[in-house]
Amino acid sequence: MKLCKILSFGILALAFAGAYAQPAGYEIEVTMKGLRDTTCILGHYNLKGNSFVSKDTARADASGRMVFKGDSLPGGIYLVVLPGNSKWAELVYSGKETHFSLSTDTTDIISAMKVSGSEENQFYYQFLQTMETKMQELKKVSKTDPNSPEAVKIRHEIEEYRKNLILKRPDLLTSKFLRAVQAIELPPAPKLPNGRDDSTWVFNYYKSHYWDNVDLNDDRMLRTPILQAKMDQYVQNLVVQQVDSLIKDADALIARSHNKDFRQFLIRYFAAEYENPKTVGTEGVFVHMAEKYYLSGEMSLSEDGRKRISDRVKVLKPLLVNKVFPPLALWDPQKKPFDLKDIQADYTVVFFYSPTCGHCKDSAPALMSFYEKNKAQGVKVIAVATENSDEEWKKFIEDQKTAALLNGYDYSGQIDFRNQFDVLSTPTVYILDKQKRIIARKMPVEQLDDFLNFYRRKTGAK
Repeated sequence: MKLCKILSFGILALAFAGAYAQPAGYEIEVTMKGLRDTTCILGHYNLKGNSFVSKDTARADASGRMVFKGDSLPGGIYLVVLPGNSKWAELVYSGKETHFSLSTDTTDIISAMKVSGSEENQFYYQFLQTMETKMQELKKVSKTDPNSPEAVKIRHEIEEYRKNLILKRPDLLTSKFLRAVQAIELPPAPKLPNGRDDSTWVFNYYKSHYWDNVDLNDDRMLRTPILQAKMDQYVQNLVVQQVDSLIKDADALIARSHNKDFRQFLIRYFAAEYENPKTVGTEGVFVHMAEKYYLSGEMSLSEDGRKRISDRVKVLKPLLVNKVFPPLALWDPQKKPFDLKDIQADYTVVFFYSPTCGHCKDSAPALMSFYEKNKAQGVKVIAVATENSDEEWKKFIEDQKTAALLNGYDYSGQIDFRNQFDVLSTPTVYILDKQKRIIARKMPVEQLDDFLNFYRRKTGAK
């Protein structure tokens, strides 16, 4: 089921859920006119919102009546998915109302919905039905001008309706959904001396209040499609992508949650995002998460899981940005030994590659172009072959015309490139400063020039 099909307006508007202590057992009766003698699935949204997690099935009889029944069901936004995955009915399972019924028509599920035994779902469908009507009105008046006075008026009515509904029944889980997707209201910004609004103040206010409307201690939210997107927006758009800033904001957010499941979701999110990060050089966030939350015992791990994380930390920790690059002793094509630490350069690029790797061969021209452009500015490049075949190594040097680089080979056969230098794939590139400290890792060859120019500007280096 694709995301664009799954997310109806109701879920976009109401997108959060979780699980409180629940009475034993649940029984949800669903009747759908137009459905007969077939099986439907009850499931909740996964975190990314692009599929759902099946929790139960029920067989519809000749009248379209089916009953989902079981010992326990975690709270969340649920879908009753019809055969073919082309239609579904949504419901709110709060964990408090465990026995209720829904009745509707497959031709118009929202408008025809009738609810019995559940204030949550009565409230939910009252909202959906009102919003459906309002959205039809908005679509009609927006055909000629989406910013017409009529369109602006309807959008204002929608927002006021949402706010009033929250105030009317703040105790309901549905109100939490509505509150969680509300935009943060910004007070008037202070003025700068030039008369303009202080944009830095606006950014800081928005960031500091980003989670105000979300209950970080209600794990029902984990069974919705919105939480992941909200996390992505926060981390990618509001947190500076530097290790210290990321760690500070991650720890602060995790500390706000005292619910075990929700807290573990936050920890897993940051660990997963930064084990193989999109932003170069931020693997230190993963190491921090691993040491503080996983290896400390807070997160439950199998022995195999603990060993995997421990081994990964052991590899990554000496290779993080700002660490001095580990010792690397090699031989050149004339079998003359040399050591990385003895190379005099303002910047050293270490290019680990496999002589038989197609991507490495494709990267060689860009690497040579970078070197020729920057060698006069104190840049040197060490090209290190990771496979034990000096014939292939020398053939690569000849074919790819990389003889001008410092070409290195491990004739001792003792270097474990995977575990000593985190070479999980080739090419793998590091950039070192004059003191051989790592300033970038896992850098694509095509970005070397842009990164070095950026780093020089940032540090005031020539």
